[in-house]
Amino acid sequence: MLGQKSIYAKEAFEGNFIGAGWLEDIDFTHKFPDNWREFNKKYIPIYIEENPDKTKVAAGLACGMLYTITKGILVGDIVLCPDGKGNYLVGEVIGEYEYFKGANLPHRRKVRWYQDTLSRDEISESLKNSAGSIGTLSNISKYGAEIEALISGNRPASIISTDETIEDPSLFALEKHLEDFLVQNWHHTELGQHYDIYSEDGEIVGQQYPSDTGPIDILAISKDKKEILVVELKKGRVSDVVVGQIQRYMGYVKDELAEENQTVKGVIIGFEDDVKIHRALSVAPNIDFYTYKIHFKLEKK
Repeated sequence: MLGQKSIYAKEAFEGNFIGAGWLEDIDFTHKFPDNWREFNKKYIPIYIEENPDKTKVAAGLACGMLYTITKGILVGDIVLCPDGKGNYLVGEVIGEYEYFKGANLPHRRKVRWYQDTLSRDEISESLKNSAGSIGTLSNISKYGAEIEALISGNRPASIISTDETIEDPSLFALEKHLEDFLVQNWHHTELGQHYDIYSEDGEIVGQQYPSDTGPIDILAISKDKKEILVVELKKGRVSDVVVGQIQRYMGYVKDELAEENQTVKGVIIGFEDDVKIHRALSVAPNIDFYTYKIHFKLEKK
């Protein structure tokens, strides 16, 4: 996302770059560590010092995305950027990090933009949800085959899974939509009575929150601010994979995001009851398991 609501999309397209604006007065040339965790450790305190009203969650998100944009994205990678008009600019990254002091989005990478844009109407619903997530940066590498097909003018199959941890590809697709539905209707759920999804400046940042072991489906905080909640949807995956994943996410939150007075809790949400998950969670009292029901009704008019 090139600025809030794509405000700098036109400038970036005409100037052939993508960029970020956090910590705008620091030139990171020759200052990048090998991984974003070291980067976060060094620059999160600086970010919080410059933005004392921000939480560790906001600081971690900003610094993590800044590192990804400036260092993590590689030369030759393809980027999609909303143009603010319902389309996506598509380009290939062709340059390493450059700093432009005083400019909009001063931390930049050179891009060779493609002539044609992609319309939101052309892409699959799952890619649309991921690419349209609120926030500056979203990793859509798993949709690489679809994007390449769209760039070449072909429309790919709607549901494909090559991930061996996914037992049911159709359920995986369904529960990706469930994630978006859950976020949009959070306040009407049982969890929404006690927790709020993390947001900054009125925008939700707790959906697909990045961690060093993958994105967290939903990151929320209790209304009294004393407990951070990690929510993971099963998404048709093997039970042991889901349990291990949420425990890794919770460990990351405990070590990197939680304040001294905050505890961490987890919730797994699946389509049907699962004895394997119950067995695993019987020795993990800080993780709950929920199932969901879908009600579908036709009404003749």
